[in-house]
Amino acid sequence: MTRFTDSWRSHLLVTLSGNSDGRPGWVDKIETGDNAGYFGPGSAAWTVHGGMATMVAGIRALLMQTLHPGAMAGVHDWSRYHEDPLGRLSGTIQWLVTVTFADTVVAERESGRVAHFHDRVAGTYLDARGEERPYAAGDPELLSWVHVVFTDAFLQSHLLWGDAIPGGADRYVSEWATAGELIGVQNAPHSAAELAAQLEAFRRAGTLKSDARVADAVRFIRYPPLSRGMLPFYRIMFAGAVASIPREYRDMLGLKPSRLPVIWGTRIVLRIVRTLLGPTSTSEDAARTRLARLAPTAGLVPEA
Repeated sequence: MTRFTDSWRSHLLVTLSGNSDGRPGWVDKIETGDNAGYFGPGSAAWTVHGGMATMVAGIRALLMQTLHPGAMAGVHDWSRYHEDPLGRLSGTIQWLVTVTFADTVVAERESGRVAHFHDRVAGTYLDARGEERPYAAGDPELLSWVHVVFTDAFLQSHLLWGDAIPGGADRYVSEWATAGELIGVQNAPHSAAELAAQLEAFRRAGTLKSDARVADAVRFIRYPPLSRGMLPFYRIMFAGAVASIPREYRDMLGLKPSRLPVIWGTRIVLRIVRTLLGPTSTSEDAARTRLARLAPTAGLVPEA
């Protein structure tokens, strides 16, 4: 059992961080800097992004993202997710975690890296009406869509499987609007009601569609190239993510909720993962190390 547990933990750490000890090189930058960052201990962002529900949120966000044909075109034309799915995942994790836990200078630098990558992502796509349209990853509409579905995924997943959020859902949405603004999102939602309204506006406008590209991406997300030991746990989390998505979007994705108690099953899987990984992430530990270093001169006292 110990050998299986150690092997599973190693596979999990490599999947999430690219490193078997769970601490990729970029985490070292989180220890640097001279301020508490945009959020800090006790924030809604630290609570949500430090929780295990992020694992399910990532699946839900990727599924939802495929429904915008412009976003899907960018992934199809420029992403190497078939050849290097973990590379794309780790890049997204790096930005999310850095903005959450690093100081403001490092967070802005990381957001600049993402924005610079977006500079070359451009092309054309067929919209939901069958008309050809140009796209660029920096288009306000696409940035807004990606920000909205990611914020919604992390919020809803945490509400299902996480602890209480300091300040509630509104505070999380408002805090994470800062992250969106760092990469160019305009009019980012600042409350849960605004978030829900913006998401619904995309659907009601007839912007979203499902086609062969969406089906291919959904199939890949459903059956990723993970190790055999991780697949049973992933399949439960995938089913949990699907169950958490509102029916109107599930239907577009061609997915049906499982008849099994997957919400409960996902909660059990996340508890197992938390036990294997420990109570805090290496990124949060790095942030607390930075705050402890700054505390004597800046009056910063990391929360326990």
